[in-house]
Amino acid sequence: MKRQDLQLFSRPAPESPAFSVLIPSWNNLPYLQLCLRSLRTHSQLPLQLIVIVNEGRDGTLDWVRNEPDLDYVYAPDNIGICYALNLARTLARATYLVYVNDDMYLLPDWDTALMAELEAVGHPYCMFSATMIEPHDTGNPCVIVQDYGTDIGTFSEQNLLQEAPALPRRDWSGSTWPPNVLHRDLWDLVGGMSIEFSPGMYSDPDLSMKCWQAGVRIFKGVAASRVYHFGSKSTGRVRKNKGRDTFLLKWGISARFFADHYLRRGAPWTGPLPDPVIPVTARWIHRIRRALKSLR
Repeated sequence: MKRQDLQLFSRPAPESPAFSVLIPSWNNLPYLQLCLRSLRTHSQLPLQLIVIVNEGRDGTLDWVRNEPDLDYVYAPDNIGICYALNLARTLARATYLVYVNDDMYLLPDWDTALMAELEAVGHPYCMFSATMIEPHDTGNPCVIVQDYGTDIGTFSEQNLLQEAPALPRRDWSGSTWPPNVLHRDLWDLVGGMSIEFSPGMYSDPDLSMKCWQAGVRIFKGVAASRVYHFGSKSTGRVRKNKGRDTFLLKWGISARFFADHYLRRGAPWTGPLPDPVIPVTARWIHRIRRALKSLR
């Protein structure tokens, strides 16, 4: 990535947007258009919309340039989500930053439900996630599994809009997945996304761990804020980094252990998380695994 090749463009936006919505996109124009249509249609609060155009060889760049309500970052090469989100942060004007994947469709009240949680806390040290609805069961305990289409061609939009509010789900613990929202002061405090995870695998739990280290104990998934996620429309095409190993070497525990024992990801929300009690055997197992990884 050469700095001189990057373009950052900001347009007039609401004077006081409630959220700056950061949307990385990599040659995925039909899904990006659907995502933005859902944001424009179903959001009640004023938004600043920031698209990160990676390559844009499918017409994305030309389309984004002609949309008067979009700020954008353009990178001629795919810079991944870590660099992309950090660049988009430089354009953000809202107090709260929302990270959304371009293959997500946001449902009515997604924004007001998140803002209500943020206002109830009243300080920057928290992370909230919307609740994803996905067509397949991938073992993610935070997801509502209900098939409304695996791609745009099979997307059953009207059925989703009619049925989604009644799909059962409680608030859950362990916010890490997008769409997630952070106060800009917390984002800046922890340094945003860690570029050693580029192009992005395991950068989400790393961000949560950095927030944990900064003292955050509110990691809450909000059941009333819902999005439909087609799933892996970009990540399924990218050459993945070995984020699992990077996380272990950086933090001394596995991302799975962090999710299960620190964040209690997917468990019913009961309040701010306590510090975990880590068995001595688990500490030694992680030390051995970390040492073996460092020798490779």
